[in-house]
Amino acid sequence: MPTGMTIHQVLSKYWGFSAFRPVQEDIINSVLAGKDTLALLPTGGGKSICFQVPGLLFDGLTLVITPLIALMKDQVENLRKRGIAAEAIFSGMSPREIDLAINHVFHGSVRFLYLSPERLLTQRFLDLIPSLKINLIAVDEAHCISQWGYDFRPPYLRIAEIRLLLPGVPVLALTATATLTVIKDIQLKLGFKFNNLYERSFERHNLAYVVFKEENKHARLLRILNNFPGTGIVYVRNRRKTREIAEFLVKNGISADFYNAGLPAGEREKKQDNWKSGRKRVMVSTNAFGMGIDKADVRLVVHLDLPESIEAYFQEAGRAGRDEKKAFAVLLYEESDILDARHNLELSYPEPDLIRKIYQSLGNYYQLTPGSGRDLAFDFEITDFCKQFDFKPVTVFNALKFIEREGFIMLNEAIGAPSRILINARKDDLYRFQVENARFDPLIKTILRSYGGVFTEPVAINESELANRLSVSSADIVSALNFLMKQEILTYMPRRDKPQLTFSSELIKAADLRISPEYYFNRKKDAYKRLDSIIQYATSSNTCRSKTLIGYFGQTDIKRCGICDVCLERNRAGLSELDFNNIVEIIKPLLKQQSLTMELMVEACRNISEEKVIRAVAWLADNEKIEISDGKMFKWVEN
Repeated sequence: MPTGMTIHQVLSKYWGFSAFRPVQEDIINSVLAGKDTLALLPTGGGKSICFQVPGLLFDGLTLVITPLIALMKDQVENLRKRGIAAEAIFSGMSPREIDLAINHVFHGSVRFLYLSPERLLTQRFLDLIPSLKINLIAVDEAHCISQWGYDFRPPYLRIAEIRLLLPGVPVLALTATATLTVIKDIQLKLGFKFNNLYERSFERHNLAYVVFKEENKHARLLRILNNFPGTGIVYVRNRRKTREIAEFLVKNGISADFYNAGLPAGEREKKQDNWKSGRKRVMVSTNAFGMGIDKADVRLVVHLDLPESIEAYFQEAGRAGRDEKKAFAVLLYEESDILDARHNLELSYPEPDLIRKIYQSLGNYYQLTPGSGRDLAFDFEITDFCKQFDFKPVTVFNALKFIEREGFIMLNEAIGAPSRILINARKDDLYRFQVENARFDPLIKTILRSYGGVFTEPVAINESELANRLSVSSADIVSALNFLMKQEILTYMPRRDKPQLTFSSELIKAADLRISPEYYFNRKKDAYKRLDSIIQYATSSNTCRSKTLIGYFGQTDIKRCGICDVCLERNRAGLSELDFNNIVEIIKPLLKQQSLTMELMVEACRNISEEKVIRAVAWLADNEKIEISDGKMFKWVEN
């Protein structure tokens, strides 16, 4: 690994870049100086480079804490492709895989270890920490540590405990979305000695934000896709709509496919590859699509439903135009969407007693007793669970998400990793077994010929391919592998295509599942505030879209973008931002009190030309900010 190299040399050698993006270099130098650092970079802003470069320059291990399994797997794979040893430990891995990963970390040259916060706090790992040479702690998705954030996860609160075991080791916290309140809370909860924030402006000069109030969304979507060529993502709220919208687009000549977490893992992977390679132009998806996908040339992101928050919208819309060429982020809404969003939010907070009842039913479903279950993973079919205990699926889903946020369980959609095997027997013992059990000899020989490295780490296999080579059925191969596993010859980890539910802690009595009323209602209140903010963004048409979004995160010293729908309308009115704001500042309070004629408004704006006042009033009327009665009286409209 690099010794005596500069950060630019590391960047060039392993990533092939000649220069850092804005702020990256400052963040890296802060970390190398041993300072606790908070990096606030927008989606696609290159957060991983900020800990991977110093991690290679430090002599030891970098611990990366993240809740996103897909991102872990993607980053570990990318690091290994660059010749950098990395491991990940997450829920859904078999005990044998976890043992191997830990052995590699303990005995090998692993430079990056990715862990979920729940795995970080297992007693086994806590016992291991003192013997590891950890020189940097990177906390990704750091907004999850704040109860004021949109994706609060209580296990994050315990990350600070690790710092007591690693005195002097700096922390780099990273996030793409954080308000001023959350920024302060992250640094407090992670035990920063001094506040130390580096942030890049959230402005995206190439990304035009557009909002349409539209009843016929299908027709509008078709026009948008026909008018703006290039790769696109269309986000919808539920799985059923992903298929419906994709089929509609295909019927109308648009190359499209659909993606959601309910599809088999192999099918999801194939769809994703087809879209990334350009074989499919448009992907219609739930918010399950996009996280960790590195595709820079997305020209268009369309939301057909209101997102839950500005944080979620900003992150999803930000997947457009990462190559810094012109791109569009379009939100379509109608009045009924606002009602639906409020209804869905209410459903997402089941009553505390019902949450406890569902948690107790989980224990019964898997026949667990209080005190057992920690780190056990099970296939989870929500329809079967609901049928057995007479719950509504939407209620169960939201209750489980709440229980997950409290750190008791983890929910993973179908992991989709291929089947894997690892040979446990030593080579001489394996040979002896083959001699004594001739019927398994062809299978073992085929495995050894087909897959390298099976003695050192789990290797992906394909049961169908093995069956074809041996002229037997796939069922015969599975049966034989299970037998060899019982004989401790190998470890067989079958492919998992069903959602997984993992108990992050021992099962407790439902009555002991404490849900603070204050915490519950504060969380609900904050969720409504976030929803109100995205509704305000959608329904407002007199403030630059970019300024509204970025101002939500506390970055207010920016100019209007000039390319969003609001700015383009304003430009057509022939008014500067200063002129328009001055006119509105004068006439808005007057029109809220009483109706006025145009003449009276012009008189009130006596230091501004009559032509500009008329243009501003016309624009406000066209955008339904003021209404006209009797053909001459104007009054401000309250939204």
